[in-house]
Amino acid sequence: MALFRKKNTPVEKASFDVLPNHLGIIMDGNGRWAKKRGLPRTAGHKEGAEVFRTIAKECAELGIKYVSFYAFSTENWKRSPEEVDAIMNLFKDYLLEAKRDFVKAGDNKIIFIGSREGMRQDLVELMDEAERDTASHNSTTIYLAINYGGRQEIVSAVNKLIAEGKTEITEDDISSELYTVPECDMIIRPSGEQRLSNFLLWQAAYSEFWYSDVLWPDFTVNDLHSALRAFEKRNRRFGG
Repeated sequence: MALFRKKNTPVEKASFDVLPNHLGIIMDGNGRWAKKRGLPRTAGHKEGAEVFRTIAKECAELGIKYVSFYAFSTENWKRSPEEVDAIMNLFKDYLLEAKRDFVKAGDNKIIFIGSREGMRQDLVELMDEAERDTASHNSTTIYLAINYGGRQEIVSAVNKLIAEGKTEITEDDISSELYTVPECDMIIRPSGEQRLSNFLLWQAAYSEFWYSDVLWPDFTVNDLHSALRAFEKRNRRFGG
């Protein structure tokens, strides 16, 4: 993919007085990025996967405690079988390379959120292995949302509580059963779209939002820093 790589641009060396404890990122625009270049959509997904690696690494180096990346939603199964297969094969490549990446990344943890139902068994096994290999790590936790939907997550939490015999359910009960434990402080969505798209619906109750017209494969570390600079300036009142 070097042919399509962006020109090298200086990366801001950044430090922040305030950082989100939990950052959510909707990785959007891969297909449009490819279409603009006359390429198959799979080329956009490949480029987007490289950006994911770069941004995840930067978040860890900055010291953000939790980062959730929206990779594949429950609605994405509606795409063409060819595109879905390509995304899943790309995901497998990522998981196979992840063993090496985890060693380089040091003490970062990875957790896959979403339903394993309907996922290929070889992918599920690799996901389980990656989680086991990093379970004892206690630096940045990277949540990767695969076959994920915010409504699905809430329904799953409620059903778990019912199975435990709960007859009256509180907000704290639901929060305790979600895939991601901490509430989300900020959500970044590139690509020009301005909606949640069923991402972290419960956790985003008081999230700050940052939008950009940049398509995800063109998203840079400097774009991340711009979003975090904006977060520093927000006056968060949580309804008060």
